Amino acid sequence: MGLRIFKGLETDNAYLELKTSLANNESVIIVGDCEVEYYGRASSTLTRGERVVMIKQDGSILVHRPEGYEPVNWQPPGCLFKVDSLNGLLKIVATRLSPHEVLTISFHKVYVMVCGRLYDKGIFSMHASEDEMKEAIRLNPSLIEEGLRILTSEKDLGEAGYADFVGEDSKGNFVVIEIKREVAGEEEVLQLARYVNEAKQRVNRPVRGVLVAPSLRRRGQVLLEQLKLEFKALTPESCKRFLKKVPRLSLLEFME
Repeated sequence: MGLRIFKGLETDNAYLELKTSLANNESVIIVGDCEVEYYGRASSTLTRGERVVMIKQDGSILVHRPEGYEPVNWQPPGCLFKVDSLNGLLKIVATRLSPHEVLTISFHKVYVMVCGRLYDKGIFSMHASEDEMKEAIRLNPSLIEEGLRILTSEKDLGEAGYADFVGEDSKGNFVVIEIKREVAGEEEVLQLARYVNEAKQRVNRPVRGVLVAPSLRRRGQVLLEQLKLEFKALTPESCKRFLKKVPRLSLLEFME
């Protein structure tokens, strides 16, 4: 990665650097005082202000204001760029051919410009949250075991706290379930034990305790066996894959 960083460039010099960068399909970040016009399926005007403009190597462009994470204006990958230096302005025109859309950015001042080719071969992995694990189990309790039926979630068990789920297995046993998205250990086993002990005082039938997590540390496994509790290995990724397969109802379908 070889980045070129320019500060306080005159618009004429910024034009020359930007033209070279675009010809080489480089990434460009410009911080400056600009105004923006868009014409396409609709039209918009953004008056002068200090903003960050990002041009990426795939031909996309984004205009960011000082606040908020979404761009106020943008064009998708594959744009055609034209740059000019005219009357003291650095003008960038990004054109999308289909549908026809034109984004014009006019810089009155360029405070900082960064240019260079970036290399990124990293693999992005999206991991499910604990809430997504709970949602998958609620929709499909067989992820834990066949015949399991969820009775309620966030069950209040007094001083012991709130159990993630309580349910009933195929033999009619009362099942207390504690879910963790990361590796579980002794602390999680002891928490489940507190839930189970409290549940035994409230229901008149056998009570099982099941700890659900991607894996269990060895000392946690020893304690689990001593307390006669159970462990079910379930990863956030498998829950997320399940949720992707579940059809989502629209609001109207849900209300019918």
